[in-house]
Amino acid sequence: MKPFDYSRLESGQDLSAVAAGRYLGGGTNLIDLMKHQIETPDLLIDVTRAGMDAIEDRDGALVVGSQVSNTDLAAHPVIRERYSVLSEALLSGATQQLRNKATTGGNFLQRTRCQYFYDTTRACNKREPGSGCDAMNGLNRFHAILGESEHCIAVHPSDMAVAMTALDAVVHTRKVDGFKRQIPAADLHRLPGERPELDHVLEQGELITAVELPASPPKLQAYRKVRDRSSYAFAVVSAAIALDLEDGKMRNVRIGLGGVAHKPWRASKAEAALEGKSPDVTLFMQAMQQEMKDATGHGHNDFKITLTPRVVVSVLKDLTGLGEN
Repeated sequence: MKPFDYSRLESGQDLSAVAAGRYLGGGTNLIDLMKHQIETPDLLIDVTRAGMDAIEDRDGALVVGSQVSNTDLAAHPVIRERYSVLSEALLSGATQQLRNKATTGGNFLQRTRCQYFYDTTRACNKREPGSGCDAMNGLNRFHAILGESEHCIAVHPSDMAVAMTALDAVVHTRKVDGFKRQIPAADLHRLPGERPELDHVLEQGELITAVELPASPPKLQAYRKVRDRSSYAFAVVSAAIALDLEDGKMRNVRIGLGGVAHKPWRASKAEAALEGKSPDVTLFMQAMQQEMKDATGHGHNDFKITLTPRVVVSVLKDLTGLGEN
């Protein structure tokens, strides 16, 4: 590991003095990247004592500090009652020990687990722009089928971020000049395009301070994760779904997908096809086939194109009471 300097951010401290460093929360991803010489920061800024570890009710909305651990967030009574899809997603990720350390802000910003990104002997445009993408013709079973580009087919690994996207969460940040902004969770991450090395829209030194969950989320919620083993495995495909049933019609339909794209994927086409309609298994499949119209497989991951709709249909059947049909 390359030698680095260490500093600690205090509550309310000016960020301009530490903008050249990397923020350190739980360190469950960053430290691994540093060990592999993929990330080589000169300065680490510890943000664990910067006063961002509270969960607060603000006019009905729930504001979660960026340093709240995944364990504490999943176990919070309001999260379990009102945002159960988020609790389910968090509990499906990693191990208990990792959840104890991992933070809300850090979970959003974890980098892809693509094996070619971690193997410094292989070509990876995300790690070294312009070097190529060995995943294109390599072992790409876990890779993207939606929103990918010719430069990168890596997927975002977070379970939590998929649920946050489905819940219409809003990420609060603070820039080095003190300016604060709010970014919808669905807009925080980027698709690879021509710049796959850029994972998100945050500027240099911009710090996630909190995440705001809406006051009135849809009442019916579920998270389903398809993976190779029952614990400590990243999603092959996952779905975070929330909706209301009013007079037999589906309202406020929200579908987030994981394991299929460079960012948590909001299935907006499927949502629009389902909104205001009566639950129907055929309609569920048609909506998801429309969502997957532009999906592209790369050999080993072709199966995701048919698996993803089946996962979503299964969850929708359970939520709407059609599970036996």
